[in-house]
Amino acid sequence: MAVALPWGAGGGSVVGMADAAPKKSLGQHFLKDRNILGAIADAAGVGPDDVVIEVGPGRGSLTQVLAERAKRVVAVELDGALVESLRQTMPANVEVLHQDARGVSPAELIGGCGPYKMLGNLPYYAAMPILRSFLESDCRPTHAAILVQLEVARNLCAAPGDMSLASLGVQLFGKPRVARRVPPGAFVPPPKIMSAVVAIEVYDVPAGGVTDVKGFFRVARAGFSGPRKQLRNSLGNGLGISGDEAEVLLLAAGIDPKRRAESLALEEWAALARAVV
Repeated sequence: MAVALPWGAGGGSVVGMADAAPKKSLGQHFLKDRNILGAIADAAGVGPDDVVIEVGPGRGSLTQVLAERAKRVVAVELDGALVESLRQTMPANVEVLHQDARGVSPAELIGGCGPYKMLGNLPYYAAMPILRSFLESDCRPTHAAILVQLEVARNLCAAPGDMSLASLGVQLFGKPRVARRVPPGAFVPPPKIMSAVVAIEVYDVPAGGVTDVKGFFRVARAGFSGPRKQLRNSLGNGLGISGDEAEVLLLAAGIDPKRRAESLALEEWAALARAVV
């Protein structure tokens, strides 16, 4: 499900933090447009009773918007210098934690597994690991809204015919949509490409009747191991079995062995995973 995303963390300026220089090593591009900040909060439907986990608050302007709308905000920031500044400027309903969001436990962040929403302008080098960490957790958010490269946003929302491991991985856990496009000028410094806000309505249980998530992804990774190859060959190579054995499994799942991985719907992958087991 890993995808390379080209930029990342944080919101726009906060009093006392406007001089914080973006760190290239952390892929920081700070979001400064308040209309876009509001659109991110709107995409997750953040309201006065909500608990929010924000990933990559950066200078903290999205954090401020969330603090105005939500009951409680837990902001997770990797940059230690920004953490100290955020703690000095944020209101009482915001808790700022110095952690790497790729390895956090949502339940530990909020003090037990209750309803919460996840938002963030995710760092390029860790966007998909962070999203996977939250969606594959036993304590998944009810909604998510993330800012990513427009091309990646389209990938996450793809339909059969253009599917990938990234789109399959997200759509197993929720229904994504592109909520808003974001131009380079909304950031400091501006990236070279368009961005987009992706809203995800997270399911209570994985789609397609999938109960063995690890097994599902084992089969999906095998199927996508040979891009543009017929599934008979890519699945066989990925699982370490013969093409004939792979064909039997595909036919058992009701799938033409000559099809390609990107053409399958999530429900077909679920059926194939059950056939492999």
